[in-house]
Amino acid sequence: MNKELIINAAPQGVEIALLEDKKLVELHNEKSDARFAVGDLYLGKVKKLIPGLNAAFVDVGFEKDAFLHYTDLSPYAKSLLKFTQYSINQKEVFDFGGFENEPEIIKTGKINEVLGGKPNILVQILKEPIAAKGPRLSCEISLPGRFVVITPFNNIVAVSRKIHSSEERKRLQKIVEAIKPKNFGVIVRTAAEGKKTAELHEDLSELVETWKAIQTNLRSAVAPAKILSEQTKTTSILRDLLNEDFNKIVVNDRNIFQDARTYIQRIAPEKADIVSFYQNGSPIFDSFGITKQVKASFGKTVNLNSGAYLIIEHTEALHVIDVNSGYKSVSKNQEQNALETNMEAADEIARQLRLRDIGGIIVVDFIDMKLPENKKKLIEAMVKFMLPDRAKHAVLPISKFGLMQITRQRMKPEMNINTQEVCPSCGGTGKISSTIILEDEIEKNLNYLFTHQHNNLTIVVNPIIYAYLTKGWLWSKFSKWKRKYRKKMALRADTNYHLIEFKFYDKNDDQIKL
Repeated sequence: MNKELIINAAPQGVEIALLEDKKLVELHNEKSDARFAVGDLYLGKVKKLIPGLNAAFVDVGFEKDAFLHYTDLSPYAKSLLKFTQYSINQKEVFDFGGFENEPEIIKTGKINEVLGGKPNILVQILKEPIAAKGPRLSCEISLPGRFVVITPFNNIVAVSRKIHSSEERKRLQKIVEAIKPKNFGVIVRTAAEGKKTAELHEDLSELVETWKAIQTNLRSAVAPAKILSEQTKTTSILRDLLNEDFNKIVVNDRNIFQDARTYIQRIAPEKADIVSFYQNGSPIFDSFGITKQVKASFGKTVNLNSGAYLIIEHTEALHVIDVNSGYKSVSKNQEQNALETNMEAADEIARQLRLRDIGGIIVVDFIDMKLPENKKKLIEAMVKFMLPDRAKHAVLPISKFGLMQITRQRMKPEMNINTQEVCPSCGGTGKISSTIILEDEIEKNLNYLFTHQHNNLTIVVNPIIYAYLTKGWLWSKFSKWKRKYRKKMALRADTNYHLIEFKFYDKNDDQIKL
């Protein structure tokens, strides 16, 4: 599979598109004014404890206090509190390897037992602000690198389950246990498979230096304050996604191009040449067919190649996807038809969840199938199609009502691009006023204007309404108005006006505000 990363820089932010075999599968948007990103570290101030929710609200500088649940405190919360206060009070960075940890908290504890004094605490953004909600926080601090992730206050070494070879797992475990500093847990990422000790040591050393920078920044911090920013969206995506499948990274901004090239030269020198600077005159997303795919992929209805289509609806509680057969051929038996359509839909649904970054509960109404073996095939296919998705997810069996439930981790607002505009005539309702009501409305306004010292008026309307008002010449609606008011008035058609739009102008051709 060929992977291409296309980066479009604009004044309002950076758009990053991931293509797999020329097909758009992920679209990220890094706004230039974004203040909170997943992975950022803050010195927060506990503002309010909610025993009923077993949670706390923490001030991290957002207009709404961030949410911290007891289950997100981490077993080492008391050690983190001690470390935070110790770092703030120290004049220089201390040896973290000699830091004495506090006892772990219990899983069934109470929030006020840990944060009862409403202290300042180091927190990490777990989820970005969504809708009216503030950020969600975690005290389970983790610093991700290319090959490893470090987690302070423990000494546990874990290896990614996606590394299946038992020999390779043992090799990585042995290496990391030998090179890791004291008081740091390490999670070995999938990308570490086959890597040499020197590469793992370099990645680990950089993360330890980052932890020292956190200690330094805490010394002068006053809550609420940002302590550490996650890398830019571009470099974080490169860190998490870059592998041997990537064959092209194209950027239309000179600074981002240099940053991306420098970053790749550091983490994967053999891949440095795949980064190129885009200098074509046309928009970069147009050149790679991304704009067209965005228009076709976003919106309420998504069409499939066979003629079937998806309808995607969103509510506050969940997302609903309905699979429709459309004009798909019905020459085969109904069961086989349903299976083929459902298989095609499942592939597109997996792509849509990833592309739009839809999280939470997703309910899919597939076309009904009677045979259990076909339902099993569909579930297995859905699981397979979801494998490339980096977000945590679960595919549940099809219920007796033919519904499949999918849960997917949500860490940031859903990507939603409007590919349609609200109709200027009906305002999105699908209905407009009848011409009779429109006629009455114009006459009511005429009556008002003529009684308020306007003696010379021009009415401008859509050409269709113009034809309706002038039909019948002497006995037309407009002629009746002229005879009724005995004032100077004219009627003019304008193709720029939508069907039920009308305006009045005075003798100087200035619009009269009603």
